[in-house]
Amino acid sequence: MAERVYITDVGPRDGLQNQPVILTLDDRRRLIEAICAAGVRRVEVGSFVSSRAVPAMAGTGELLQRLARQESVAFSALIPNMKGYELAREAGIERVALVVYASEGMARENVNMSRAQVDDIAAEILARANSDGMEVIATIAVAFACPFDGPVNPEEVEEITARLLAQGVEELVLADTIGAAAPAQVRSLTAALVAAHGSDRLACHFHDTRGMGLANVYAALESGVRRFDSSVGGLG
Repeated sequence: MAERVYITDVGPRDGLQNQPVILTLDDRRRLIEAICAAGVRRVEVGSFVSSRAVPAMAGTGELLQRLARQESVAFSALIPNMKGYELAREAGIERVALVVYASEGMARENVNMSRAQVDDIAAEILARANSDGMEVIATIAVAFACPFDGPVNPEEVEEITARLLAQGVEELVLADTIGAAAPAQVRSLTAALVAAHGSDRLACHFHDTRGMGLANVYAALESGVRRFDSSVGGLG
């Protein structure tokens, strides 16, 4: 297994989207450029969602036009649906990120759709992206525990992972969305997924809600995972 660890900083999107202070586009640009200057080579710069729903992410297309591009740095942006995909493609983004759900409750509460409806949208976007030559990152939200449905059956996550990898995602991210995972649980699930699929396209996204973020990173590292999300300064 590779000893190099790959970091994607999602602070400019996941970190900023729920903050009470809305940054200007130039503030967001300076944040992203500072992250790049620190040596991070993959950055999630924003999302193509409704500015009414998420005011902090307004103008992501214009933000991309203001950012200085570097060959060594890859930018991505979150998309909620095909309209978001089209906007991201028009903005010239290198890769897009979409979210699916490991629980019915989270899908209903977060996007007011069933898991099956979300999966159908993801499959449609992946088919289009494969045709367009666009790379797609897929995140499985609440991969360990859901605030509405409780603990998540790891077999559900294994099935979703296998399906999305077969559909051609560039990277599959296991997200501990509410920071409820424990290291033994992380080690067990990631070890099973690495054994089944290898580690090249697997990644993890942990929160430090209960102070277990770094311990969970270490557990995934022990299983062979080498790709992780971070958020600058722990933002969000």
